[in-house]
Amino acid sequence: MYSNLEQKYQRIQKELMAGAIALAGVFLVGTLWYSLVEGWTLADAAYMTIITLATVGYGETHPLGNRGRIFTIALILMGVMGIGYIVNRFTEAIIQGYFQEGIRLQQQRRLMESLSEHYIICGFSRTGRQIAKEFEAEGVPFVVIDSNLDCVQRGQQEGYTIYQGDATLDETLIHVGIAKAVCIVAALPSDAENLYIVLSAKTLNSHIRAIARASNEEALQKLQRGGADVVISPYITGGKRMASAALRPQVMDFVDGIISGADRQLYMEEFLLDPSVCPIVGKTLHNAKLRQQTGALVLAIRRLDGKLIGGPNGDTILMPGDTLICMGTAEQLRDLNQILGPIGSKQLRKPKKS
Repeated sequence: MYSNLEQKYQRIQKELMAGAIALAGVFLVGTLWYSLVEGWTLADAAYMTIITLATVGYGETHPLGNRGRIFTIALILMGVMGIGYIVNRFTEAIIQGYFQEGIRLQQQRRLMESLSEHYIICGFSRTGRQIAKEFEAEGVPFVVIDSNLDCVQRGQQEGYTIYQGDATLDETLIHVGIAKAVCIVAALPSDAENLYIVLSAKTLNSHIRAIARASNEEALQKLQRGGADVVISPYITGGKRMASAALRPQVMDFVDGIISGADRQLYMEEFLLDPSVCPIVGKTLHNAKLRQQTGALVLAIRRLDGKLIGGPNGDTILMPGDTLICMGTAEQLRDLNQILGPIGSKQLRKPKKS
């Protein structure tokens, strides 16, 4: 589904092309008439046709009879209408900015084609806008999908890469590079649409991580059964956070300060231990000396089977496929990333620079 602006741009292109073809047809008819009916040379016939269509006011190339003059009158009228139509369409395109829009759309296409290991946000309502702000703060590549033209224009004004389309359609997801994306966030207000998005995304890219918004418990369970890796209900989560803020305000301030925002000093990051690139697999946390070398703190370890080890001690063995949840400054986490694997490894996302 193309955006309304893109549809208008394509319509203007077609209309200008149709006008040019019609004008070329009039020129051909005029040339053939003067050549075949009046018996002129092709050069004289073409010249007469051009000066007639251009209405420059030159005299007749050769004397014309009544039949020839009637045809010339008809040729002038057709030429004036054809040129007037083209000028009208061209002027509208300039006034409405369709040519600039065409350039922007081409740039957007090239950008989407170049996207790799990016995130997809479906929906640019209040939830989607907040997700986009967090992604922008983290410096990760992402693209937004929304079917509402007002939301699309707002996203463009804020500088986001945004595509107008129905996120539940495979065609739309393919257009934004679902095959090369690492994560999709279904943040539409409708639970049914979010379920469609998750099903389509998992079908097109079985390895993609799918995060979905749910409005109630029943929808949460259905989205989980539909293949969503994480399902979040704003009402349930919001209620829990408000309760925590009331009961443990300092803890919540600290947690909020390290998981969101662009002006943080401490960050939390996760690192997957790939045995093919990670030199510390098989060692204990004490022998790995991650704290001594980088200053970063290992808060928890998620085993490959899903078991979570909170506050691991020095005797905890680092196993293949473990995910380390760490905290530290941006520089400490970058140093940790260098130890756990090559900086270009696709398994490890580089922490944002300060």
